[in-house]
Amino acid sequence: MADAPITPKGKQTRKKLIAAARRVMAREGYSQMRMADVAVEAGLSLGALYRYFANKEDLFATLVGDIHQDLYSQSVARDVDFAREPYRALYVSNKGYLTHYSENRDVLKVLMEVMTVDAQFLDIWWNMRQRHILRFLSAMRRYHRSIHLDEKLAQRQCEAVVSMVEMSAYAWFAQDRLNAETISIDDATRVVTDIWYNTFFKGEAGISASQQEAS
Repeated sequence: MADAPITPKGKQTRKKLIAAARRVMAREGYSQMRMADVAVEAGLSLGALYRYFANKEDLFATLVGDIHQDLYSQSVARDVDFAREPYRALYVSNKGYLTHYSENRDVLKVLMEVMTVDAQFLDIWWNMRQRHILRFLSAMRRYHRSIHLDEKLAQRQCEAVVSMVEMSAYAWFAQDRLNAETISIDDATRVVTDIWYNTFFKGEAGISASQQEAS
C-alpha cells in the first residue's frame, strides 16, 4: 500500500480516485472493476492512479478503511453522559452507526462478499469489529463500576450485540430490496438499542439469565 499523500493536492487526488472507484464498482461490480476504468472515470492517467494505489485490492481496502473509520468515529455519543444516561448514549451511538452504514451500504455489501474469499478483507472487518467491542467494554468498566462484570461473559455478550447491530444493518440496508418494507433509521435504532440496553443494564451486565433466576 502506498503512503498516504500529505499535500492538499495529493489528498484531493486520492479522494477523487476513491470516488471514481466507487462509481465504477457500483456500475461494474467489484470483480469486474479494472484499474484502467477507474483512471478513466477519474479523468487521470493510469500511471497517476498507480502512484496512489498498488492494485484494485489496495484501492478497495483504502475505501473500506475510510468508511470503517467513519463508522467508528460517528458511533460515539460525544454530548451524552454514558454514566448518567446509558440508554440515550447507546441510542445516539447506534443511530450514528446505522446512518453511516445506510449511506455506505453499497461498499459494505461488497465487503461482506469479498471477505469470504480474501483474507485481507476478513482481517480489515475483524479488526474494526474488535475496536467497537473493546471501546464499549472499556466504557462499561470506566463509567459503570457498580455493575460487577463477569469479564468473559460480558465479552461474549458484547460480541453478540455488536454482531446483532451489524447484521441487522446488513439485512435492513445492504439487502433492502429483499425486505417486504423498509425500516427507518429511527425505528432501526430503537430496536437495536433496546436489545443492547437490556443486555447490559436490565439486571446485572455480564450475568447470565440462569444466574439471575438462581439469585
